[in-house]
Amino acid sequence: MQIDVTRDKFPLAQVFRISRGARTEAEVLTVTLRDGDFVGRGECVPYARYDETLASVEAQIAALPLDITRKGLQDLLEPGAARNAVDCALWDLEAKRAGKRVWELARLPAPKPEITAYTLSLDEPAAMEAQAVKNAFRPLLKIKLGTPDDMPRLEAVRRGAPKSRIIIDANEGWSAEVYADLSSHLIRLGVTLVEQPLPAGLDEALIGMERPVPVCADESCHDRASLPKLKGKYDVVNIKLDKTGGLTEALALRDAALAEGYGVMVGCMVGSSLAMAPAVLVAQGALVTDLDGPLLMAQDRDVPLHYDEAGVHPSVPELWG
Repeated sequence: MQIDVTRDKFPLAQVFRISRGARTEAEVLTVTLRDGDFVGRGECVPYARYDETLASVEAQIAALPLDITRKGLQDLLEPGAARNAVDCALWDLEAKRAGKRVWELARLPAPKPEITAYTLSLDEPAAMEAQAVKNAFRPLLKIKLGTPDDMPRLEAVRRGAPKSRIIIDANEGWSAEVYADLSSHLIRLGVTLVEQPLPAGLDEALIGMERPVPVCADESCHDRASLPKLKGKYDVVNIKLDKTGGLTEALALRDAALAEGYGVMVGCMVGSSLAMAPAVLVAQGALVTDLDGPLLMAQDRDVPLHYDEAGVHPSVPELWG
């Protein structure tokens, strides 16, 4: 088997801002596995928050043996971007060899479209209101917050999109005091979920705090090993394949989280349709699906995922799986 890794850049439709910074393009790594006439692909987004770079992830993949299997991969690489791209490429390759879809190999029900959130990036209130007006037709908006003065932003988005459901992603940007001040207004403003309000290392403060709407662990939850530390703090876990290290662990985390009584959100980094395709399988029946990466981009893969009023549709084999 041959393993190739390429760096790909996709321009974004507009500047994307969160509490940790801004970007104008998505930089991803594409893994291509070739076995004779069969080709499998996967994508990952190295994330500086987890001490990953394009170069470090490339080096991890380059060190893998050419006869790697999905089972062996789980032991050779820790959860993260490198394992994700290779794991998803291996699933794709297995499907191509077998002439079946990945969901069949994984013994999952045939996937259906899932309504996805659409993200409004962090900006001044007037700009966020304008974003909300433009996207008020969408049933679910996710707004990036994470500053000590976010109330005007939240109110502005609600004015701009009076009928949409709203979820908030603070990206670890609030203190316990800021969250406590905002939390009493969430129901009034139609917020249905708050994602990672406090830094992962300081989230003990959530124990015993009132949670008027469900609180979701993102940076605090990577894989199944994260679950014991979430008790009493969170109601929902955000499963991202770049955190779990691929579809294999993402499916296992989903089942374990549901068994322990957590709701499931399936999210993404800002990547292309190739990164979203395997996540659509995990998102089936999820409390929240947040797979809007391609909707934020000015350019996508040659065979992109299809998005319409029914949500994000499962991939065709020409893309993945």
